[in-house]
Amino acid sequence: MKTTTIISELLSLPIEERLMLVNSLLMSLNKPEPKIDKKWAIVAKRRLSELRTGQVKAIKGDEVFEKIWENLSL
Repeated sequence: MKTTTIISELLSLPIEERLMLVNSLLMSLNKPEPKIDKKWAIVAKRRLSELRTGQVKAIKGDEVFEKIWENLSL
């Protein structure tokens, strides 16, 4: 079966099934590493707490990417 045919068939699936498929494909490319995942979860919880308590201020994604492009253009 051609790749384009497979893609067309997959795109016709309901969104929930496509999400499951995407997740499965990503997991096959990037195997979970429980030790690393646990460390990232700790960092994410700390950062969320910092946002909620006002210790840090959120920056809009557009502003972040604009600054990145400015720095790359130098």
